[in-house]
Amino acid sequence: MNIGTDAQFTFSTGAASDTGRIRDHNEDSMLAQPQSGVWVVADGMGGHEAGDFASQTIVAQIATVGRASSAPDLQARFMERLTMASDQIRARSEELGGATIGATLVALLVHEEKFACIWSGDSRIYLMRDGVLQQVTQDHTEVQELLNSGAITPQEAAEWPRKNVITRAIGVTEDPNTDETYGNLENGDLFLLCSDGLTEHIDDHELPELLQGGTPQDKCDRLINLTLERGAKDNVTVIIVECEPRVRTVAPTTDPLDWLAGD
Repeated sequence: MNIGTDAQFTFSTGAASDTGRIRDHNEDSMLAQPQSGVWVVADGMGGHEAGDFASQTIVAQIATVGRASSAPDLQARFMERLTMASDQIRARSEELGGATIGATLVALLVHEEKFACIWSGDSRIYLMRDGVLQQVTQDHTEVQELLNSGAITPQEAAEWPRKNVITRAIGVTEDPNTDETYGNLENGDLFLLCSDGLTEHIDDHELPELLQGGTPQDKCDRLINLTLERGAKDNVTVIIVECEPRVRTVAPTTDPLDWLAGD
């Protein structure tokens, strides 16, 4: 468990990743950097080494984001590094003869009481607040576009033969193609970041109970283990971030001038 602090809140983090039952290598990468207010899950695509390269390049670049002076500064630093990673992935694609290489991305950015969720592809971020779970991101997939247009029903979507076809990923377009959403943190907020290896085997309605009890790391391990029990057809990666108010303490003083100089 990693602990990070800023002026408003503390953050407890759990993180776990597994190759799964079928794949022979893990193309997922993750970053938990509470001191910078950044958490990332990237799910690579492109086959052995290429998918690894894409997700690892994204994480390596974002790991250099440092400490921002404001929420807009943090987002600007993040996007600058994401663009650099995208350029590196595209250069690698050219080296491999134009092979399609990329990675889906979800990122949680936090500065003081503000948060941003940034994503591309079908990895997801969920927010559980006051016991209610909400999917914050919306999948960039062919099936989601059909749902949005009303062309198919949710029941048809569940069995759609091309439901895993993504429409966005980092490294496949000249500039990163992302969506963003923003909000203010509240006491007790829990964020779940995950690759699609988790949501392929665990339904949304199961998550609230699975996110109860234990530390963030306990919850991550619980989700990974259940995914493995259910066959884990893909790599699976999860990060959980829990938010609590920072406890402020004031050192005692015996100097009467300190009292007299008060408000």
